Amino acid sequence: MQEPIRRSSGFPFRKAKFDAQPTQSAAVLVATVGIPIPREVLRRARELSGGRPVAVVTIARIYGSSLGLPNPGLLPTRKEMDEQRAIVAKAIDRLERSGVEAWGQVASTRRYAKTIARAAVARGVDHVLVVTAEGPRWRLFIEGDTARDVKRRIGNTIEVEGIAV
Repeated sequence: MQEPIRRSSGFPFRKAKFDAQPTQSAAVLVATVGIPIPREVLRRARELSGGRPVAVVTIARIYGSSLGLPNPGLLPTRKEMDEQRAIVAKAIDRLERSGVEAWGQVASTRRYAKTIARAAVARGVDHVLVVTAEGPRWRLFIEGDTARDVKRRIGNTIEVEGIAV
């Protein structure tokens, strides 16, 4: 008779272990929630970095309730993930052509402000530039202000700047 498998946590199911947060240091973090990054933002990041590396993070949103059962229809599709990878690759290419070292990351999450804040702290940045879509006030009310949410999570240690596109 086989013994049951015992886990140290005491629960029959454990949280999946995903990729670890990249920890390459950077001076500036450019973050976007699925919006292409304009040249002006990359120029501002280059100015703020002072020749130090720049990190680019883009978020592929997971839609739905965190209280419900997992539903694969709420996850980003392969096409959406490819679009996010293209945004990061284009931003890194532009930064490297301008003479700044750059790293990129695509994260899929439901809580994008928390993920951006974690990436900023892990990389030890001085500035975070959050690219947001410009739109009607009701959209800001419904979706929330990403830059404000990131600043609230980070505190006053890192300067957070929201840039509407």
